[in-house]
Amino acid sequence: MFTNKDIEYRSIFVINCIHERSLRVSNGELLLEEQIEDSDKTKTLTKLPFQKILALFVVGHIRITTPLIEKCQKFGVALVVMKPSLRPVFFWANSAEANFLLHQQQYSLEKDDISIAKVLVENKIVNQKKALLDTRRKDELTNSSLSKLDECLNALPDIVDYNVLMGIEGTAAKSFFQSFYQDYDWHQRRPRTKCDALNASLDIGYTMLFNYIECFLRMFGFDLYVGVYHRMWFKRKSLVCDIMEPFRPIIDKTIRTAWNRKQFSEKDFIVSKGEYRLKFEKNADYCKAFFDALIPYKAEVFKYVQNYYRCFMGRKSITQYPVFKI
Repeated sequence: MFTNKDIEYRSIFVINCIHERSLRVSNGELLLEEQIEDSDKTKTLTKLPFQKILALFVVGHIRITTPLIEKCQKFGVALVVMKPSLRPVFFWANSAEANFLLHQQQYSLEKDDISIAKVLVENKIVNQKKALLDTRRKDELTNSSLSKLDECLNALPDIVDYNVLMGIEGTAAKSFFQSFYQDYDWHQRRPRTKCDALNASLDIGYTMLFNYIECFLRMFGFDLYVGVYHRMWFKRKSLVCDIMEPFRPIIDKTIRTAWNRKQFSEKDFIVSKGEYRLKFEKNADYCKAFFDALIPYKAEVFKYVQNYYRCFMGRKSITQYPVFKI
C-alpha cells in the first residue's frame, strides 16, 4: 500500500487529453505526444520518469500501449482514464484488487455505528461555515446561517441516532444554501430534479466531484458500495457519497464565483419538460471550471483518503481521522 515516502518522492500527474494525445514508453520514460497538424509526425509534450509517478490520471481521449501498462505494473503506478466529466472509464492499480482485509473491515462495521459519519458531517459543516465567512457578508441572513451552523456543530457530539444526524446535516445544508446563494433567487436544494439553473449547476459539479473522489478510493481497494454514513442501496456507491461530503464546498464556492463573474448563467440552459438542461456547447466550459477547481486539491484528496484508510484499517480513535480544510 502507498506510504509516506510515496507522497514525498512521487507525484500524482493529471494529463489533460481533451484533444486526443498518446502515451508511450521510450528509454524507460513516459512520453506524452501530440499529432502535429497536417502531418503524420508527432511531437513530445513532456517526459516523466516512472520512478517519480505515484498515479497517472488521464482526462479525455488517449491511446495507451501495452509497454505503458507493463511499466505501471513494475513501478506500482495507478493508472486512471477519465472522461472530461472526470467519470473513470478505466482503472488499474497493482494493490487495490487484493485488499480483502479492508473489505472485511468494511463489512464488519456495525450498522448503527455513526461515529465516523459524525466526523464526516462535522467536517462538511465546518467547511460550509468557512465558505460563508469567505463571502465577507455581514447581512442578517448570513449571520443567522452562521449561528445555525454553530448550533449544529455544538449538537453533533451528543447525537447517537442516525436519523437525528441526518436531520442535523439537512438543517445545516438548508441554512447554508439559503445565505450562500441568496443573490440568485435561491429556493431550495433539490438534487437531480434540475428545477432551476443553480440546482442543475450543483448537480453537474457534485457529479464531477463524486467521480474524482471515486478514483482515489479505488487506489486503496475500498468496496465503494459500503458506506459509513450513506446506507447501502442498489448500485449506489455509498462510500463515495460519504467521503465527498467534506469536499462539497469546493463546488459550492466554484459555482458562486462563476455566477458572480457571469461565467455561468441561466442562459446556458434550455428548459425541456420542466427540467433545466445545459446546452451542449456549454459542456466544455462547465467541465473546465470544475476541473480547474478540483485538480489543485489532488494531493490533499490523496492524503485525506490515505489517512482515512489507515485509521479505518487500524480501528483508530475518531479523533485521529483526517479533516479536510477548504
